Amino acid sequence: MKIYTRTGDGGKTSVIGARVEKDDARVEAYGTIDELNSFVGQAAAVIARLPDGEWSDRLEQLTLIQHELFDCGSDLSYASLDPDKMKVAPEMTERLERWIDELEASNPPLEKFILPGGSEPAALFHVCRTVCRRAERRVVSLAREQECPEEVRKYLNRLSDYFFSAARAANARLNVTDVEYERSASVFRRRT
Repeated sequence: MKIYTRTGDGGKTSVIGARVEKDDARVEAYGTIDELNSFVGQAAAVIARLPDGEWSDRLEQLTLIQHELFDCGSDLSYASLDPDKMKVAPEMTERLERWIDELEASNPPLEKFILPGGSEPAALFHVCRTVCRRAERRVVSLAREQECPEEVRKYLNRLSDYFFSAARAANARLNVTDVEYERSASVFRRRT
């Protein structure tokens, strides 16, 4: 199989059901999700180098997230929505919420904004969070112009929250204190 086809040399690409410009909102949306998936892979590679067994829970989650990001891209690749072919389901977002709740239950209290970083895994999770937010913005832009599966937007919104919680949990696990933004007001309150 040849990797190159030359069909995109003129600036167009194929989505399911149409040929579009390579900077079409749909291509921008699933392309940004693909970029996010690469950063998730980088985070997983760094975590895989840490002591055996201590990070298996996070590695399993990241692998599942990578598959689900492919599902998001697949759902966005349809020029016209076909509800029977959509892969992203509410259960996926609900699972992210459970993971976030578990992470936050063991994270230190949070009152102020924190600086992205600390440990290497936490820094990578923050990169994933910010790229995820950009992907979500691209999906919102797409939805204003064209048909777009709503569940993908919900999933990405929750996924960015997961990465924030995972970053804090990584620092806590490695005994690295999050650095509060020094001019931040108290903006977070723990919910019960």
